[in-house]
Amino acid sequence: MAMKTISAHGTLNAGMAIEVQCGNHRLIMDQPKSAAGRDLGPTPLEAILAAVAGCFGTIGRFIAHQQKIELRGMRFEIEADYDPAGLLGRDPSVRPGFQELRIKVDIDADRDGKQALLEQIEQRCPVADNLTHGTRLVSVLL
Repeated sequence: MAMKTISAHGTLNAGMAIEVQCGNHRLIMDQPKSAAGRDLGPTPLEAILAAVAGCFGTIGRFIAHQQKIELRGMRFEIEADYDPAGLLGRDPSVRPGFQELRIKVDIDADRDGKQALLEQIEQRCPVADNLTHGTRLVSVLL
């Protein structure tokens, strides 16, 4: 199958809010008021957690369809740990990203192999793959 490219276009104007156009959709990320934002949307780190849930759910549906599993729904509880000293530049030895990301998944399906299904979801989720295997980042000035 050929490679596919997706894109997003974003803008940071006054304040902390970032508006990103993703296809036909607009996503606003911001910081809480306690961090100089206006709380207009999730923080970028919270958006990562939402992306993991979205990806797990989507891939779960794909797998259920492929394996003819009746998947009535899924519920997610996601949390991650990070040290703000890294992203704030207070301690250059501290990694700015997540130290660990934990996801609890409740799968509503008539199937004994829910753990195997969860493992397949984790293996096929591109968001999880990007987080666990590190994707090369190339940034350039326009």
